[in-house]
Amino acid sequence: MQPYKQRFIEFMVGASVLRFGDFVTKSGRKTPFFINTGLYRTGQQMRQLGEFYADAIQARQTRFDFLFGPAYKGIPLVIATAVALAGRGQDVAFCFNRKETKDHGEGGRLVGHPPADGQRALIVEDVTTAGTSIRETVPLLRTAANVELAGLVVSVDRMERGTGKLNALDEIAQEFSMPTFAIVNIEEVIEYLLGREIGGRVVLDVDTHARVRAYREQYGA
Repeated sequence: MQPYKQRFIEFMVGASVLRFGDFVTKSGRKTPFFINTGLYRTGQQMRQLGEFYADAIQARQTRFDFLFGPAYKGIPLVIATAVALAGRGQDVAFCFNRKETKDHGEGGRLVGHPPADGQRALIVEDVTTAGTSIRETVPLLRTAANVELAGLVVSVDRMERGTGKLNALDEIAQEFSMPTFAIVNIEEVIEYLLGREIGGRVVLDVDTHARVRAYREQYGA
């Protein structure tokens, strides 16, 4: 596992973004683990988070013309990622959407870079479980311009089935003919955390690990 992935896992634990317990996902699944990027709350955390997204993007050598962040969680993510890439000498454009169309001023649904026909958009998201938000995002982008989809990057691939039998990210990749990838996937997370002390405590013990495995058996892909 690349060092940036290990650092990212510890970073999520330290920020209480990755937690183990009893939760319900947006898609209604009862899950023993949860990743909530809405719990990042400081400038330093956002700076670090942007760097991890930049690590994943550059590791994949993804080619794109602009970044897109779906409202609402994707907005700070796309800005943090753009800032991190700029710090590495890659100054990229970004845009995000409003939830509702603005009917005054410049109007429209998009803020920031105006997409143009033929440009490649890389979508920056938090976590995809069933792919619902992406299916809302792609039509919005394609209404603005005849863009190409350079890909989708998320923080964690939960490696769960989407609407069918495929991993939700694989399903999206197939449906929209674009690459999808994550900073880390859940198998990397549990492999790294099992029995490991972080901040003076074991984050993932044997019993919780067994619950995660049982969940993976039911919903994994």
